[in-house]
Order: sequence, then C-alpha cells, then structure tokens
Amino acid sequence: MEEDKRNKGGRPRKKIKKECYITIKCTAYEKKVIEAKAKAIHLNTSEYLRELGQTGKINQQNKALSKEVLSMTGTLNHLAANLNQIAKKRNGLEELNAIERANLNVQSIEVKQLATLIKEKLR
Repeated sequence: MEEDKRNKGGRPRKKIKKECYITIKCTAYEKKVIEAKAKAIHLNTSEYLRELGQTGKINQQNKALSKEVLSMTGTLNHLAANLNQIAKKRNGLEELNAIERANLNVQSIEVKQLATLIKEKLR
C-alpha cells in the first residue's frame, strides 16, 4: 500500500536534530557574564557557546537584528494573525460587524505604513 504523504500540519521537522548535551561547570558570576554576552548579540546561551566553540569567535554582524526589524516582525505577525481570523470568519460565510470592519481598516493602514517604513529602512 502507498504511504500517505499529506502534510498533517504542525511544525516542520528539523533536518539535523540537536540531541547531544555538553555540561560545563562555572561560577554564578561566569554564568551571568556568558548569558549577558549571548543576550547582547541576540543569541541564546546554547547558540552562543556552540558558535564560540566551533569557530573561536562570534560573527555579530549576521546574528544581531535591530530593534526596528524585530518590532516590524512583531507587527507583521500580529496583523497576519488578525487577517487569518477574518479570513476564517469570511470563509464560514459570517458577516463582519462594524467593529471588525473598523479594525480591518485600521490594520490596512498599518500595513501600508509598515510597508513604507520597510522600504525606507532597505534604502
């Protein structure tokens, strides 16, 4: 019989699963320093130590995202969730009430402003 190859949803499987652990001993002060350095370049402690162990240095240019980019990403995620809810409601043939229509108009304006801001940042 042919195996069912449909996408069953959920998070996609990682190509290379990280399943090995390395434990180190350090003082509380050393732990705080390592965590602070990792946080400063927007990495978790594991990613920071893995990169440092493999290459001997951290390439900060590729790792750190600006606050503006993170803010834009958060806004886009929020807007996408709202649009998904509206699409679900419309596909179910329910009508949008006045408040939902007003929110949709406001979010449409936010998307246009965000697109303009992204274009300015990329220049």
